[in-house]
Amino acid sequence: VQLQASGGGLVQAGGSLRLSCAASGLTFSSYSMGWFRQAAAKEREFVASISSGIGWSGDTTYYVDSVKGRFTISRDNAKNTVYLHMNSLKPEDTAVYYCAVIRVWPRTANYDYWGQGTQVTVSS
Repeated sequence: VQLQASGGGLVQAGGSLRLSCAASGLTFSSYSMGWFRQAAAKEREFVASISSGIGWSGDTTYYVDSVKGRFTISRDNAKNTVYLHMNSLKPEDTAVYYCAVIRVWPRTANYDYWGQGTQVTVSS
């Protein structure tokens, strides 16, 4: 399994970014996917997750409280890609962002499948 995150960058507070994560080596539509982040000198934390299409009624999403109303997770199963749309960015959103396969819904990742992350830096 490979997870390739991209789309990070430097943005001013209040700005927006869209992160993408291309997945390969798995039947993408069968898995719930998530985004995590790790700020400098802090532990990796859960950000958002989206359900697979199997056994769910539509896409179900789940967010950490600190990003609710600002971030939106989505997926395109035809492209094997999961997205994180980030609006109203704050300096405290600065971190390396990783996508992951969700092992236990809604926020436990399969730790065997971390890809490389993408850096998001929000300036004040």
